[in-house]
This record gives sequence, C-alpha cells and structure tokens, in this order.
Amino acid sequence: MDLNNISSGNDMAKTVEETNGNGSHEKHGAIESRKKWNFVARFIISGIVFSIFFILIYVLFFQEVQDTYRDLINILIGTYVAVLTKTADYWFKDKDDPEHKETKDLHDNDKE
Repeated sequence: MDLNNISSGNDMAKTVEETNGNGSHEKHGAIESRKKWNFVARFIISGIVFSIFFILIYVLFFQEVQDTYRDLINILIGTYVAVLTKTADYWFKDKDDPEHKETKDLHDNDKE
C-alpha cells in the first residue's frame, strides 16, 4: 500500500482503516453508536437520581413540612442513600461491560 498515491480523503480513510485493522466499519459503527446512546441514557438516569435526592434534602431542611411528611421524607432519603450507593458503584467500580467485550470480539474476528 503506497501512501504517496492516495488521491482523496476517502482513499486516506480507507487506508487508515485498513492499516488499523478495522475493516468492518459498519459493525464497529453500530456498536459505537449503541455505546454512545447507552452512556447518554445512563448519565440522564443518574442525573435524575441525584436531582431527586437533592430535592428531598432541600425540602427536609429548608421548607416547612408537617411532622407526618417529615417522617416520610426521612424514609425516602434513607432509601435514596442505597440508590445513590448503587449509582456511584456503577460509575466508579470496574465492571465487565458487554459492549466492550463485543467490540473486542469483533476486532479479534476481523484480524482472522
């Protein structure tokens, strides 16, 4: 493969793709797209969880609430501590992501 005879950007992209060993761009593109959407969805869900927790904290400490509702808010905050723990575990613990394994398997199959 002679890099001096490349005439357009498409040829350059194909050359780089071939030298990187990522010949099946369509398969990799679909996996990468799914990874991106999964990240966005997980990020939004985590944002909603943290937002609800901060709203509960605000209501508990900065709003006038009847004793009955204050007990309910305390119970909800206690429940949300477990949810926040699982959310933080998801973002900060090492995990086997099936999409990473799928990408690695696809990449290994392309080399063969």
